[in-house]
Amino acid sequence: MADLPILRLADVELTFGGTPIFTGVTFTLARGERAALVGRNGAGKSTLMKLVTGTHAPDAGDLWRQPGVEVATVEQEPDLSAFATVLDYAAENLEAIWMAEAELGLFGIDPEADPKTLSGGQIRRAALARAFARDPDILLLDEPTNHLDVPMIETLETRLKSFSGAVLLVSHDRRFLENVTTTTLWLRQGKVWKSPKGYAEFDEWAAGIEAEEEKQLQRMKTHLKEEQHWLARGVTARRKRNMGRLTRLHELRAQHAKQKSLVNDAKSTAGLSAESGDSQSRKVLEAFGISKSFDDTVIAKDLSLRILKGDRIGIVGPNGVGKTTLLKILLGELAPDTGSVKIGQTLNVTYLDQTRDTLKPDETLWEALTPAGGDSIIVQGQPKHIAGYAKDFLFSPEQLRQPVSALSGGERNRLTMAIALAQPADVLVLDEPTNDLDMQTLDLLEEMLSDYDGTLILVSHDRAFLDAIVTSCLVPLGGGRWVETSGGWSDAARQVPSLSTRTAAKPADKAQKKQANAQASGGSKREAKLSFKDKHRLKEAEAAMPRLSAEIEKLESELSDPELFNKDPGRFQKVSDRLAAARSELEEAEMVWLEIEAMKEELEKASGA
Repeated sequence: MADLPILRLADVELTFGGTPIFTGVTFTLARGERAALVGRNGAGKSTLMKLVTGTHAPDAGDLWRQPGVEVATVEQEPDLSAFATVLDYAAENLEAIWMAEAELGLFGIDPEADPKTLSGGQIRRAALARAFARDPDILLLDEPTNHLDVPMIETLETRLKSFSGAVLLVSHDRRFLENVTTTTLWLRQGKVWKSPKGYAEFDEWAAGIEAEEEKQLQRMKTHLKEEQHWLARGVTARRKRNMGRLTRLHELRAQHAKQKSLVNDAKSTAGLSAESGDSQSRKVLEAFGISKSFDDTVIAKDLSLRILKGDRIGIVGPNGVGKTTLLKILLGELAPDTGSVKIGQTLNVTYLDQTRDTLKPDETLWEALTPAGGDSIIVQGQPKHIAGYAKDFLFSPEQLRQPVSALSGGERNRLTMAIALAQPADVLVLDEPTNDLDMQTLDLLEEMLSDYDGTLILVSHDRAFLDAIVTSCLVPLGGGRWVETSGGWSDAARQVPSLSTRTAAKPADKAQKKQANAQASGGSKREAKLSFKDKHRLKEAEAAMPRLSAEIEKLESELSDPELFNKDPGRFQKVSDRLAAARSELEEAEMVWLEIEAMKEELEKASGA
């Protein structure tokens, strides 16, 4: 039997400044329900959340909350400035301070840390800990994955699956929504449509609604304008293009694998075939044994990499591993400690960094898009009218004469992306391009990038975006070691299991470094083989990794039961504790395996193998 609702909205209406925001919103939420709230930018998702919290009151209709329910909210920009420590913030007005300490521990935050020293991702994790510590009946999450790396997003997914209350969340992270939601609320045209299935089924469900609406409109002999359909969502009209995009991506991945194979074969043969010779002539950049460290943090160690024209490579990994630093080394903006990088001299590189601080507030959108003047813009070598190009990024003709300062944050992100994608670039470099983008813009960005025929280098934590765009991934193995894997994020996670379970990249222990250095310095005079102890450690690690991975999967499955905490709090705690311990043990086993494999490689080099 389904749980009774703890929140109900019936025919809710709300108007701001004479403009109707909601014209008749009706839906319910029950305990254990995790609802994705989706809709185009500006549809009123944040306003709807404020209605739920009581910040806004409806003009008409009924909004009912079960008496005594507590609502907790994680906003997009949490403010910790009034608190001396993170614990003071997380435990504010909370009697059970231990709950705040436990949640902070789960999200990897030091309770005694000074909020002024926290990064954006740490602030987000502290806000999540504060919300969960209150054990609310209704949890509202507004872009909760912003600034989080994949391991922490997975921690949040696990925590949400074990949460016993109702969840209403807004997020641009499609994979996150697919993994955690049980129902979907689609806010459009001032109303809410509710699907009994999670976001993973949204496209098919939404397309069905739009198709039925189109049939009704045809029966009424009216026409739905193309731009209205686009702004409503654009699911049906773009489905064929999305399928074409997927086909193109598979073709690109196959081409990439073939190119890499030809290049590798060329290294071991005296002559080059015509095709491999062509690959050589299409080199974009090449890194030769580069290393880079900051104090004890090793960003790269003896990394060699070749990127060819048409490659679409994603640089992935947890926060702090050095993705942006590595990107700057590859682009020649930062010198490596050792090794070298060779970049094609005639290449035109466009780099969009995380700050996106390139817009001039007093310029109009027209001026920002056409700095040289005129009414056309050259996009990938083809002229296009400025109004048409702006429409591709959901800007109306009227907005072209508005100043940049009048744009919302999401609109500024769209404009920055439009400017970057219009540049005549042989190499397009994007650092966290999906941050703060809404669903529509993400879909637009994917479509634009799928048509881009140059070389793409991408840093991102967005798993669905990586799966849809890149042909290979550069993955950290720890200790400054990187490996290139074929395919997108999902392929990389299968090839490097530690990618989605490691919480941080750890430099090698000082004693281990000392031992490795000693072995490297005397390696030419010693037999190139591991000690009995290291062989035993390697054997144990190889046996432990698959066992622990299977155990973690089983524990996560058990914790995904939303009723476990209510039915058996003791079991929930026991499973949670064991899951944390198993993850730690797996990480330790992986680090041991990587350390000894690196040691073997050094020994082989020293002995001339």
